[in-house]
Amino acid sequence: MIAQSPSIDLNADLAEGFPNDARLLALVTSAAIACGAHAGDEASILSTLRLAKSQAVAIGAHPGFPDREGFGRIERRLKAGDVTQLILRQFAFLKKLADPENIPISFLKPHGALYNQAQREPETAQGVIAAASALALPLLGQPGSLLQQLAKAASIKFIAEGFPERRYQPDGSLVPRPLPNAILSDPAEIDSQVVRLLRAGIATLCIHGDDPDALAKAELVRLSLSRHGIVPHFWGP
Repeated sequence: MIAQSPSIDLNADLAEGFPNDARLLALVTSAAIACGAHAGDEASILSTLRLAKSQAVAIGAHPGFPDREGFGRIERRLKAGDVTQLILRQFAFLKKLADPENIPISFLKPHGALYNQAQREPETAQGVIAAASALALPLLGQPGSLLQQLAKAASIKFIAEGFPERRYQPDGSLVPRPLPNAILSDPAEIDSQVVRLLRAGIATLCIHGDDPDALAKAELVRLSLSRHGIVPHFWGP
């Protein structure tokens, strides 16, 4: 048995230029929407926002480093204030599109290298925390991270996120993507990972929308949750 609440959020990173957004939105309960820096443009973002609204999927901002060629996954060294301003600018871009559609932005989740650096690097983490505080938004990140510690100190709601299709290192960090076996694809492994994350008290599970197998993996996660009596449900109001 899983000693865990009978519901969990299932999120996907969307509006990044990949073809499965509509079908993923039928499977997830929240979506982190690209803000036009690492990926996305006004037309694609607006389309995804509207689809999410039609499916009653909660929306979050997914800002990243402005690096389309590297898809925001190349690390950068920025001062905390520069990280904050980078996030606030991208949030404003997304909000400009969401407000006329009456779509609230419910959380903040950095993308790619910005996300990974924020888990462990003080300068980046402080910049993310300042942005989340200014926006008064809950923040998604990895449990046990520096980001979680700083969020607690700043009285920011922290949502512990897990990755059912990523392999973890012994210290709880993700195996870097370039390394062999960093990405899980075997259904039994994904099921075991889901169970482990649920038992660890994770509040939301992430599906990467840029994965060519994203749809199949989302379906596997839904089957796994159903098998264990877990109902996907957004953690927010």
